[in-house]
Amino acid sequence: MSLISLADYEQAAREQLDPAAEAYYFGGAADEITLRDNVAAWRRLAIRPRVLVGVGERDAGVTLLGRRRRHPVVIAPMALHGLAHSGAETATAQAAAATDSIMCISTFSSQPVGAVGTAVPEAPCWFQLYVFNDRGVGRELVARAEESGCEALVVTVDLALRGAREREIRTPITADLGNVPATMSAEEFISLVDADLTWKDIELFAGETSLPVIVKGILTPEDARLALLHGAQGVVVSNHGGRQLDTVLSGADALPAVVDAVGADLDVLVDGGIRRGTDVLKALALGASAVMVGRPVLWGLAVDGSDGARRVLELLLGELDTALGLAGAPQAEALNRSFVTRAPWVGDAT
Repeated sequence: MSLISLADYEQAAREQLDPAAEAYYFGGAADEITLRDNVAAWRRLAIRPRVLVGVGERDAGVTLLGRRRRHPVVIAPMALHGLAHSGAETATAQAAAATDSIMCISTFSSQPVGAVGTAVPEAPCWFQLYVFNDRGVGRELVARAEESGCEALVVTVDLALRGAREREIRTPITADLGNVPATMSAEEFISLVDADLTWKDIELFAGETSLPVIVKGILTPEDARLALLHGAQGVVVSNHGGRQLDTVLSGADALPAVVDAVGADLDVLVDGGIRRGTDVLKALALGASAVMVGRPVLWGLAVDGSDGARRVLELLLGELDTALGLAGAPQAEALNRSFVTRAPWVGDAT
């Protein structure tokens, strides 16, 4: 079968992955209502295209953390790329480099952040941090990220407790983690995630690192304002891929209020359910600076390693280019809310 969409890669990946890896990559929390709604929420928006504006040349470029980027797609932090392919995060980084995409490397990656940076130095990388009870472990990880050339620190704040991921409970995974200190087991490492993390900790990290800090896991304007107050330079509107607290807002639904609260002062990214270039366009129209794309990249990795991950990104970026042209928005940064409206073909049910 010719794989011409992200949905094609999703189906192909299901056929490739073993049951435990499939449960880990495809599952969500509890009844998986938010997991499904992450995708459905973008479909509740319709595009309002403009015509006769001249779209022969199109520019998907955005400015992110003060730097010009060729496009707004960032590879979201995801654990254990090694479950999808033996090339693991290195293969994903090769896909990132080939498409000028930022890759955010997870604390729970299969390979150490330093090894990925050494193997693919041309890939622009950020580092995602879980904050541990032992702050020394966190500082060591941040230092490794800085030494590896990472451009930003993404602190995930919505994993105070682990969500009720029933698929994973039924079919647990066993895997090695690349960033585990030599004195710990993987289980000990994971158990150190701090349930008592507060905004003071974000302020400390922002003050200690040379990297800009982005807070990931924001769903309310109140918390977005607190992120700004405590030294963040960006936020990610995110519900952790529907894997933590079920029945929370989708990224698409939470995004506008966060943009209204802090969009003039912070970069606002969004993740969750991005499956088409039109989804990326809608996110930018709602005020996002960029989007994070997670699972589809792993689907591509599972199907064909680095080439598969690259192809997924190329498909998404190609769709975005077409969407910009057909929506009459040749400059991605000129998108605004006049380009979207609530879709008349769907009701409130997901």
